[in-house]
Amino acid sequence: MKLNRRTLLTLGGGLAATATLAACGSNNPLASEEPTTSTTGEDTAAAGITLQQWYHEYGEAGVKEAVEGYAADYPDATVEVKWTPGDYGSILAAQLLTDDVPDVFEVEQGGSLDMIRSGQLADLTDIIEPVRDQFNASVMERFTFEGKVHGIPQTIDMQLLYYRPSLLEAAGVEPPQTFDELVAAIEAVRTDDIGGLFAGNDGGVGVLGTLFIWASGNDQLNAERTEAAFLNEDFYNALVAYRELSASGGVVQAASAEWYDGAAFINGEAAFQWGGLWSLPQIIEAHGDDVGVLPFPAIGPGGRPAVPFGAFGACVAADGPNVEAAKAFVKWLWIDQEDKQVDFSNSYGTHIPAKDALVAKADKLSGGPGAEAARFVAESGFANDIMWSGTLGDAFGAAVSNVIKQDADPATEFADFADLAATELEKLQG
Repeated sequence: MKLNRRTLLTLGGGLAATATLAACGSNNPLASEEPTTSTTGEDTAAAGITLQQWYHEYGEAGVKEAVEGYAADYPDATVEVKWTPGDYGSILAAQLLTDDVPDVFEVEQGGSLDMIRSGQLADLTDIIEPVRDQFNASVMERFTFEGKVHGIPQTIDMQLLYYRPSLLEAAGVEPPQTFDELVAAIEAVRTDDIGGLFAGNDGGVGVLGTLFIWASGNDQLNAERTEAAFLNEDFYNALVAYRELSASGGVVQAASAEWYDGAAFINGEAAFQWGGLWSLPQIIEAHGDDVGVLPFPAIGPGGRPAVPFGAFGACVAADGPNVEAAKAFVKWLWIDQEDKQVDFSNSYGTHIPAKDALVAKADKLSGGPGAEAARFVAESGFANDIMWSGTLGDAFGAAVSNVIKQDADPATEFADFADLAATELEKLQG
């Protein structure tokens, strides 16, 4: 699977991790080509340092030119931007094992457990700590591991629930704040011509999987990261509640496009759609002011609203030849240069600036649904725990699918998960 800003939202989350996701607006036929490098900036008279900076291939037009321009503006070193089509994660991992590591590179969620544990990432805590409270708190919590930060957030992507206020008003219902209210709203608005909730052509099982943990008031792992923290009646009841909604016909099982494309909502195939913030411009173009957004609603007595987020972070190679110079560049670009941070989030698709104060400066987020979406991340944002491994995600996804699709008993399906989690987490503790 090609790594991009959308796939990082679902990696390690179960079935959604195996979904075929498009890059952010990209089906670039050049994706199989070798990475391309462009040299930007001018050597400083003082140091003459050259830094190599890696990005994955962004699908939105203009991103490559923008980041090359940012690099060219840096006054204290020459920065060579390497644009990396293809399987960026695998290409980067292989390069980091060589003697020719890039000085600066982006990594999903600010660094993987393997990268941190193997000492591949420089500690950036010193450059972000003085301004930490300027960044989105949910993102910074995810970017912090054992008290250290190894990546500076660049921009934020997230998922959310779309609805049309006019449909709810016509049916006499309010925007749902709980899952029970969502079920009632779906029943009130769906007709032979428009379905209820669409969340993917697998009936929503993949992309919504971990949301049933968070929305039922649970966390994936306990605070010590030694065991699963959600194996209880609240979680099991959440799965059953969604299964009942699906069995009732309230969930659209298949539509003209996948959940990460706004087409089903735009075309009127569903009254509610779980999707990505990146679809907001197309949805507003289709429906104008008749667009509302919500987090996934709280399920059960201990539930809470939830939205998943993902963010690439700018990291520095701990074994690179210019660690301090690379840290200075990362600080300059992703901490100091707020105009560039707004441009990166706002000019190429719709994304949320990592700094809270910059959200209002992104015109797509300055009001209406965009501003609401940014607030959801700050108040209700969740991301897969750094120790929620692929092994755990695969087992979790299979069990969720069996409960919802095969009518299996949730307690029975998850009977072995506690032991699996304890064993896997013990291996990962390092």
